[in-house]
Amino acid sequence: MRGDKIVKFFMPKEERFHELLDRDTQHLLRAARLFGEIAASQSLDVRRTKVAELKALEHEGDQITKEIFDALNSTFITPLDREDIRVIASDLDDILDYLEGVAQFLILFEIGESPPPLRKFAEIIVSMVEEIHKATSLIWDLGNDKVIRESIVRISQLENEADTVYFSVIAELFRGGEGKKPLEIMKWKEIYQGLEDACDECKDFTHALGNVLVKNA
Repeated sequence: MRGDKIVKFFMPKEERFHELLDRDTQHLLRAARLFGEIAASQSLDVRRTKVAELKALEHEGDQITKEIFDALNSTFITPLDREDIRVIASDLDDILDYLEGVAQFLILFEIGESPPPLRKFAEIIVSMVEEIHKATSLIWDLGNDKVIRESIVRISQLENEADTVYFSVIAELFRGGEGKKPLEIMKWKEIYQGLEDACDECKDFTHALGNVLVKNA
C-alpha cells in the first residue's frame, strides 16, 4: 500500500471526508471562477484555451468524486449519513458537468460575444458556489447551524435571480428583440438552459445540506 493511501486509511473518518469534500468544493469554486472568465471573454481563441482548462478541471473533479465514493465503500461508519455524502458529491459533480457543457457549447457554436445575461449568469453561479463552499466546510460542526442556514437561504435567493434572468432572456430571444436568426436563437436557448440547470443543481445541493442539519440536530 502506498504511503499516502496508508495515511488516508488511518485518518479519522470525519477528517478523511472533511478533507475530500473540502477539496471538492474548492475545486468547483475554481472551475466556476474559470467559467466566469470564459463567459466574460469576447475572444473565441481565448475561450478555446480556457475551455480546455475547464475540461481538465472537470476530469479532476470526476477523480475527486471517485475518491469520495471509494471512501464511502471502504468506511464502515461514516461521520454523516452515507447517502447524504453520496448526494453531496454527486451534486457537486453535476454542477461542474453543467458548467463544462455550457462552455463546450460556446466553442462548438463558435460564439465570441459576451452578452450581459451570460455574464450575469456566470456571476450568479460564482456566488452560489462560494456559498456552497462555505456551507459545506461548516457541516462538521453543527454549532454552525445558523450560518449554514443563511447560506442555504442565500443560494435560494440567487437561484431566484437566475430564474428571472433566464425567463427574461428567453422571452427576449423569442420576441426577436436580439435581432437573432432562428438558428442563433436555438443556440442561445441551449446555452441559457444549461446555465439554468447549473443553478437548479446548486439549489438541489442545499436540500442535501438541509438533510444533514435535520438528521444531526
